[in-house]
Amino acid sequence: MPPIVLVLNGPNLNLLGTREPATYGHETLADISAMCGRAAEEFGLTVEFRQTNHEGELLDWIHAARGRCAGIVINPAAWTHTSVAIRDALVACELPVIEVHLSNVHAREPFRHHSFVSAIATAVMAGFGSHGYRLALEHFSLRLKG
Repeated sequence: MPPIVLVLNGPNLNLLGTREPATYGHETLADISAMCGRAAEEFGLTVEFRQTNHEGELLDWIHAARGRCAGIVINPAAWTHTSVAIRDALVACELPVIEVHLSNVHAREPFRHHSFVSAIATAVMAGFGSHGYRLALEHFSLRLKG
């Protein structure tokens, strides 16, 4: 079975395609999930793609990835700037993590410039739109090949 990469999405991303399309684009989360599935197949990976508006659920998914997945791609959304719990869970799972943001958070409001995840992430993709997810999956594929 190909290595599993867990792709996690935080709050409000279920509204993609209709929420602030000037900032986040017109693609839906279902569109991004389908693209990730195609990319995973191309790169020899298996993707588990999930979204939640409940922080505890996200923490449970991160904990369950430990020892089962090859890595985590995460768009923590608003929790990027607020959740020490998510940061600590990502450290505890002992997996490589790539942080993804659709928009360039550094060109937005000052409160978005700080991330609790970035300092513990293997890489950060910001401002690439949904292509950032594909780049993250490609990076994991290359990393796993050695």
